Formats: sequence, C-alpha cells, structure tokens
Amino acid sequence: MKKFFSVEDVVNVYDLIKEAIYLKNNPYNFKYKNKTIGLVFFNPSLRTRISCQKAAFNLGCHTWILDIDKDSWKIEMSDGGIMKTTQEHLKEAISVMSMYCDILAVRTFPNLVNRDYDYNEVIFKKILNYSRVPVVNMESATLHPLQSLADIITIAELTSFFKKTCKVVLSWAPHVKPLPHSVANSFSQWISKIKEVNFIITCPEGYNLSNKFSDGIGVRTIHNQNKAFENADFIYAKNWSSYSNYGKIICNGNDWMITKKKMKITNKAKFMHCLPVRRNVVVEDSVLDSKSSIVLEQSKNRIFSSQIIFKKIIESLS
Repeated sequence: MKKFFSVEDVVNVYDLIKEAIYLKNNPYNFKYKNKTIGLVFFNPSLRTRISCQKAAFNLGCHTWILDIDKDSWKIEMSDGGIMKTTQEHLKEAISVMSMYCDILAVRTFPNLVNRDYDYNEVIFKKILNYSRVPVVNMESATLHPLQSLADIITIAELTSFFKKTCKVVLSWAPHVKPLPHSVANSFSQWISKIKEVNFIITCPEGYNLSNKFSDGIGVRTIHNQNKAFENADFIYAKNWSSYSNYGKIICNGNDWMITKKKMKITNKAKFMHCLPVRRNVVVEDSVLDSKSSIVLEQSKNRIFSSQIIFKKIIESLS
C-alpha cells in the first residue's frame, strides 16, 4: 500500500478486515524499528489523534504531532497569491514535514461553502502531491476512511465476519450546526463492498448524499426512517449537511432523533455512532447508554483500523 486515501486503495476489503482483527488480538506482534509517523491536524481531534498515536506505539514506531492552528506558522493554501497575512505555503510545509517522517497522516475538513472545491479534494490532492512519503487520510473534505474501516471491523466482529446477511441502516439525525459528509460518504463507500450486507440510507428530503456515494454505487436511499429501521441489525446515526443545497441545514426539529421507541422497531439493532455525539439532539440518553449501543467498541477499533493501515504502508517501504 503506497498511500491510504480511501477504500479504493485497498486491494481486498475482506482480507484487510481479517488482518485487522488478527492484529487486534495480537497488537504487539509486529515491531518496526526506526520508523516515524507524523500526525498533522488542520482541525481538532480526539479519537483520531489518540488512536493513531496508540496504533503507532503498538507497532514500535515514534510519532510527532502538529496542530496547525496552535503549533505552526499560518499556512497559505492557495496558489499564485501574494502572501501578506500568511507565513508559510502548504507546498513547503508539507514537503518539509514529510522529510521528518516515514508516513505522513493528515486531517483536514471541508469549507462547506464551495461544493466543487470540497468534492474535488483540492487541499488533500495538494498534500498527496507535495509529500515525499506515503500519506494517510485521517479525514478529508469528503471522506473519513479510518473511521469507516473501524466501523466495518466492529460489524464484522458482531456478525461472525459476515457469515450471514445482515441489514445496516445509515440514518441521518439532527444537529445544531452544518456538518461534513465525510463519515456518511466513507461508510457508504466501504459497506457497499461487503456483499453480505443489505445496506440502506435514510434521511429527510434534501439530504441525499452525492450520487457518487449512494445511487452511483448501488446504495438505496429512502425518506421514511421508521420503514428503514424495520428488521435492521445495525443503526448508524450521523448528521450531515445538505449536498444539493450545499452546506446548509434545511430540516430543523427532532423528528429524526434516534429514540428508544424507534429502536424498538427492530428490538435487535445495535446502535452506532462515530462520536462525538450530542446527547438528546442526535440520540436519546436511553439509547446511547443501553446495552445495544456499541459506540465504545467502534472507538476502540479506531486503534486497529489505523494500526493495520500503518503496518501495510510500512511493509511497502522495504
């Protein structure tokens, strides 16, 4: 593996999941001396930062962490301008940082203003171009592949590695601010690779994901949440802003919040969320604190989704 931007960089998703689960059961079996992983954050992080650092430690690697807003000169992202308010250009910054590590992992966010700019992944493409070492996507404008891999690992562990068909529902849920599409896009992209999963997206009118991450990959979307929940084995709640009316909140109220009553439609579904989650906005306390909630298992598996990707890339360096 020469880079990790999306599931498209994975040769075989099933094999990767199996290897990740083996790694989880044997986290210290593989050690790589004198390797350094750089972690660069253009946006805040909790799980991504700590899980990637723990994953690197499990592999015997060193890490350094750079929070761009706090630890760096102000970075110029655009090309061809006169830098009067910024001190360093992304081109030099990424080039230099990549000389200080063997793997460069980077987290960026969308601006949620210019859809074409975000969906063309302008910033991340520049990072891939400027880096002199393999790059790992810790979240970009449109994708969050390490989260999605952790989610798939979690589902695999609870379904005997997809030995029987299961139904997974990705449900839009309310939020107080516009959020990126990256988790929803990425989860849809990954889960669609698993033939044993009956996957469906449910959301209000106006919140359909980009065709690239829904109809275009054979994923069905319906606008009746209760209907979607019928016979579900996993309900994954996530908010995202509108794609068609880009970056906007077009539906207010709590009608789509995940409640104990809605979870009883199946009486068997596990509740998933990538965290952080706003209690009693996205989901009721009674659901999040119930035995059906597997959000902490998802968070734990963030270590091993990162660890297997780091391992694959390190092995490709030799």
